[in-house]
Amino acid sequence: MKLIKLLAIMRIFVLSTGRSGSTTFARACQHIKNYSSGHEINAGIIGEDRYSYPDNHIESDNRLCWHLGQLHELYKDEDTVYIYIRREKNKIASSFMKRYFKPASIIDAFCEGIQQMPPEKLTKAERLEACHDYIDTLEANVRFFMSHKPNTFFMQLENIQEEFERFWEFIGAEGSLEAALEEFNKQHNASQKRKLHFLYRYKLLAKREIKHWRTTIEEQIKA
Repeated sequence: MKLIKLLAIMRIFVLSTGRSGSTTFARACQHIKNYSSGHEINAGIIGEDRYSYPDNHIESDNRLCWHLGQLHELYKDEDTVYIYIRREKNKIASSFMKRYFKPASIIDAFCEGIQQMPPEKLTKAERLEACHDYIDTLEANVRFFMSHKPNTFFMQLENIQEEFERFWEFIGAEGSLEAALEEFNKQHNASQKRKLHFLYRYKLLAKREIKHWRTTIEEQIKA
């Protein structure tokens, strides 16, 4: 934990690899009266509005790990706090293994879009290896970013209640700490049994092929 004197107005960004209790953390923060809180409240927004958050707000969003440059440019160090929730690596990887082939899956996007390895072509062992690679990549980027920031707070999910009490004191939270801690005894956003998404996949494939066909025709006409 590092800190400087905090201003009256600030924003707190809760980062993680995902599958690390960020949803539950956001639920716990809803019991804080002097801060608003949310979980991925700007998901689906493109542009600067994606990074626009109210004053005195706690935002829990693991995808902000891919937008650290924008956060750096938009928010001053002296009134911004960065939280990083850690979890035992094998537990994160095991949870991500259940997220393959699901709509809006970040691990699918990482494999196909960044590593250029479509998950459909990977064996189970290779998919697990990709999960570990995803975790290592994200954590290295976040560690480097936070090492240059004055207000940082690392938390361990396996010891989250004790960590949260320190966090509560750190930000000067007001409200029901007891109710907040009770949220960690509940299960939020747990990985569920994989469902089939045939209709979703067929629609997505059709849209992509139609757009590819139209773009190809337009390019040929312009040429």
